[in-house]
Amino acid sequence: MRLVRFLSRVAFICNICFLVASFSQWFPALPDNELTSDIVILGYLVAIVINLVVNLIVLLLLPFGKLRGVPVWLLIVNGIFFIAQILLFYLNHHLH
Repeated sequence: MRLVRFLSRVAFICNICFLVASFSQWFPALPDNELTSDIVILGYLVAIVINLVVNLIVLLLLPFGKLRGVPVWLLIVNGIFFIAQILLFYLNHHLH
């Protein structure tokens, strides 16, 4: 289950980038440079894909009890971020 643990950690990092990219719309404190574009790409593109993969793997392995080694708080936080991302993308799509 090292792969699940690794993907969960990568998803968490991408979720932090999602938060930074989301808040940069309202608080433009980030300069326009390569780091900002990397944060936006990791936050908006990679985070939703890797969160989908991680949460599907977790839902498939959870009934079998094969998630040993992955912290529960990390699974919960990634699930909450995934729900928030789906809601945000849905609201942004239907409000415009």
